Amino acid sequence: MSQITLVRHGQANTGARDEESYDRLSDLGHQQARWLGEHLRATDQFYTRFYSGTLTRHQETAGSMSMDLPLQQDARLNEMEYFSLATAMEEQFGEPIPSEREGFADHIPKVFSAWANGRLQDPYETWENFQSRTQAALKDIAQGDGPALVVTSGGVIGMIMQHCLDLDPKATARIVLAIMNSSLHRLYIMNGVISPDLFNAVPHLDCKERRFAQTHL
Repeated sequence: MSQITLVRHGQANTGARDEESYDRLSDLGHQQARWLGEHLRATDQFYTRFYSGTLTRHQETAGSMSMDLPLQQDARLNEMEYFSLATAMEEQFGEPIPSEREGFADHIPKVFSAWANGRLQDPYETWENFQSRTQAALKDIAQGDGPALVVTSGGVIGMIMQHCLDLDPKATARIVLAIMNSSLHRLYIMNGVISPDLFNAVPHLDCKERRFAQTHL
């Protein structure tokens, strides 16, 4: 039996409204990642492999965690382009992109539903392709030796949970909305079956002095 621990990147540029501007950590995002790395070392967490997507926020999170492991980058672990999808949603259905977190609770399920059901015309990437590339990356990591630590994004984590738990797009959207920055999500692999046994854990942010750092955006 092996295991994979997924990490959502630290807080990114929350004021951004396009992919390029969003793709860098805030000062708090770097601090979240440093605290996470310190927690993993202090609790003697053992990993033999370290992966991340190729996005800047993935690399910055991995760097601030300061794990003593070589980092292997895999573009299949990159996030969906949510702002690209949201722009298409606005242009085709008149749904404006939210300006605050509360608005995303309604917006993300609508985008996921339209995307999954093929109602978005000519998306930059299909729902099926996002599914297949995240599943392929997960399968390849699962076939490796020893526990793996994987820095990625909330949408990728949500899609992996969708695969493991057979969730519909609406439930997948709710999973994605819940995922906190720098959170931990652990998967166990037994007889080829991948099962989650930890979701959205932030032990490095649980003390009273750090609860301000429990962010979703």
